[in-house]
Amino acid sequence: MSEAALRSAVIEVEDAAAANELYQRNGWTDGLPIVAPTEARTREFTAAMGLAPDHTIGVEPVRHRRISAEKVAIAAVMAGCLPEYMPVVRAAVEAMCAPEFALHGCTASTGGAAPMLIVNGPVRNAIGMNATHNALANCSRANASIGRMVRLLLINVLGSIPGQLDRATLGHPGKFTFCVAEDEEGSAWVPLAQERGVPAGTSAVTVLSVESPHQIMNEWTRDPRELLDTYSACMRGNMLEYSIWKGNYAMVVAPQHREVFNTAGWTKQDIREYMFEHCRVQRRQWRDVGKGAVAGRKDEDQVYEALRGPDDLLVVAAGGPAGGFGVIAPPWYGKKSLAVTQPVVAAAN
Repeated sequence: MSEAALRSAVIEVEDAAAANELYQRNGWTDGLPIVAPTEARTREFTAAMGLAPDHTIGVEPVRHRRISAEKVAIAAVMAGCLPEYMPVVRAAVEAMCAPEFALHGCTASTGGAAPMLIVNGPVRNAIGMNATHNALANCSRANASIGRMVRLLLINVLGSIPGQLDRATLGHPGKFTFCVAEDEEGSAWVPLAQERGVPAGTSAVTVLSVESPHQIMNEWTRDPRELLDTYSACMRGNMLEYSIWKGNYAMVVAPQHREVFNTAGWTKQDIREYMFEHCRVQRRQWRDVGKGAVAGRKDEDQVYEALRGPDDLLVVAAGGPAGGFGVIAPPWYGKKSLAVTQPVVAAAN
């Protein structure tokens, strides 16, 4: 039986350099060079997901844009992925298409949010993901290319082109790629995916829409409460400087801080409960950051919480071994876009 024809247009070019120039001229890339998605590579990548090219992986809920396995494979090839990454790629796309993630809104908003991908389970090691040194940046091919696949898919399937559908005022570097693996081997904590209902030993991808990450530092205490006061100050700062909307914050904790928490016997749940109680601001505090014009429109004693409840905070173990650092990644628009966790399904042989 012959293979089904791919639906994407075929364009003949002289060589890889010509392919790159074609993609640049037509706005089909993020500004960086791409790997040309040939028919053979596209078929290889759809097969790596165990799917036919015309299989619908997801539908963007607002404009009802269908996302096929073929289009996902093309974006993954362009991004520099390897075929063995495709089960993770598929899970990420499925998660982003969940209605509660609000893919259209976070893609089109002037706020300039980006999907953050957090990978758990055995697949991290199987495909060579990095969870330690430089965990949120240029640390491995798998991290970088899986995260980049998201942006290329949004550009070419959903039309998320800056100045057109993508109306971001500034954006942030996470819109190139933002993918991290949790350091499960270096952590005594329960992995994020397992906390969110995925069985132990099962790989999964969690996606959440975030603004630019904020790095914090505290190397001067062994008291877990004092460490969390630094993290909570960052979250309160976001509420004053950016948005008061409650939602999913990501808190990335590197080993030096994790050792303090572990010595004190603090779990992720202990951290979440402390942060829920301390990440609050009063409306009057807007006067301290130049927003006095809106502070008096309501009761200035009104209290706003960063989180709807402790479980809104996603605590992730990642980062290199040296330095008292951590990161807070704030939500795009509070509960308008919620984190979604999707198990990774390996392709059948």
